[in-house]
Order: sequence, then structure tokens, then C-alpha cells
Amino acid sequence: MSGTLGGVHRASLMTPLALALAVTALVACGNGEPAATSGTTPATSTEATTPPESSTPAAPPSSAPPPSSASEQPPPPAKGKVVVLDPGHNGGNSKNPAVINKPVPAGRGKGKPCNTTGTQTNAGYTEHAFTWDVANRVRNALTAKGVRVELTRPNDTGVGPCVNERAEIGNRANADAVVSIHSDGSTTAGHHGFHIIYSNPPLNPAQGTPSAKLAGAVRDAMRDGGIPLSNYTGKAGLNGRDDIAGLNLSTRPAIMVECANMRDATEAALAASPEGRQKYASAIAEGLLRYLA
Repeated sequence: MSGTLGGVHRASLMTPLALALAVTALVACGNGEPAATSGTTPATSTEATTPPESSTPAAPPSSAPPPSSASEQPPPPAKGKVVVLDPGHNGGNSKNPAVINKPVPAGRGKGKPCNTTGTQTNAGYTEHAFTWDVANRVRNALTAKGVRVELTRPNDTGVGPCVNERAEIGNRANADAVVSIHSDGSTTAGHHGFHIIYSNPPLNPAQGTPSAKLAGAVRDAMRDGGIPLSNYTGKAGLNGRDDIAGLNLSTRPAIMVECANMRDATEAALAASPEGRQKYASAIAEGLLRYLA
């Protein structure tokens, strides 16, 4: 048949509804997918729509270092430092008078006996036992902070060493600090408290400012620890002297700590108790750590 019917084109005979359906079918087929069936609701997708890629470039990795682990933390300020502790006297000194009375150099052109027996409390607790115990407590505290500690004697049953050899031990060790630990024995009623002796006038640079700074640091720590300053010698807990062989002969920063008066009843009881000796040791160790920092 021809494309016309009685001179009228076929399309002009289509009803409006039929024309609308035909257009819908053509649009649906235009994207290559089947047309939706009339009256059917399309299923909703459960997948998230992928957003378009951003044209902004990704930020570069942060240049900040990751948090440090515990093993990467900086070492304690005193780690690697060297301290020589000199516990005064020795347990065998009293039985060996010929050895300890032998003259040795004491510095400043003078001489002194090799060593002495030390003092004791009225109840018989000896200075040499006190200093040995306190020195070991200080050593333990410092070692825990990474400090290398040497003692001038290996036990509390030997003789000596002489005061000049004790000074030489600190010198050979190239010690950052030398502390000689003692206790006083004043028999005058009411005398109590600690004091720190340093070489004065100094004989070398180490006995000058470094030793004075060491003396001040230990004095402050002991005072802060509740230990009273001496009320009978020195000034504000410090006492410069020129007659202490171990200080005169030292080429390293060195002090002598007279922790207490062992003839004073209160301080004698403190020195004879483990708690009291720990109190002295903790304060001395704290002073050393302040100085070494």
C-alpha cells in the first residue's frame, strides 16, 4: 500500500495516547536497555554510588616523625657519668695501727696518717659501718640512673686504703664527681646537723668552681630532704678547709660529707637505723644527680 490513505498521512491518524507510547519506547531503547514495563516499580539498588574521582591531588604524606617509643627516649642526663664514692675508714683499721698510722702525703706540702678508725655512737655503732652502708645505698640509686659508680674499698672488713690512695682512685677513674662519706663525733652537747667540706683555697681548677658547685648541690638536696644543717661548724652547711688530704690531692671535683654527729642521741639513732641511712643516701644521691644533670 502507498504511504497515504485518501490523501491523508498515516501519522495524522494516530491518537494522542498512541503517539505518547511510541515516543516513550524510542527514548527507552535509545540507551540500549529494555523499557520499563508500565505499572512496575524498579527495584532500589543497595550498593552505594561511587563518587566521581576528585580532580584535587592527594595530600603528600606528613613529614612529621612518628611518636618515639620508650626505647627511643633520650637517656637520663646522668647516664654514662662516673662517680667515685669513698666510704670513710674501714672495719679492720682498729686492729692494724701500724698500717693506718704510717705517714702519707696530704697535699700542700704536708703529711698525715694513712687512715684513722673513725668515730662511733655512744652505743657502739661505728662510723665505718655507717659509711659503708650509706655508700652502697647511694651506689644503688645512681646505678639505677645509668651512672657508673666506683667505691674506694671493696668491703667493710679490710684495712685502709690510705687517704692519698683514695684520692688517686678518683683521679684514675676520671670521675665526674668524688664524694667521701663520713660522720662527725663532736662530744659537745647540742651539736648536730650535717656539713660539707670542700678544698679551700683550691689547688687546681677542679677544686674551684666545680667542687663548690658539687658541694652546693649536695647541701641543697640534703637540706631539702629534711636533714638539718650543722649548728656548730661551717656556714650554711658548707665548710672550706685546707687540711683534708683526699680533697687536697684530688684533680676531680670532690667533697666530703659529714652526714651527722654520731654523739648526738637523735642523730645517732637515725644513723643506726636502716631508714635513717636510707634518708642520708637518698639525699646524697639526689644531690649528685642534680650536679651531674
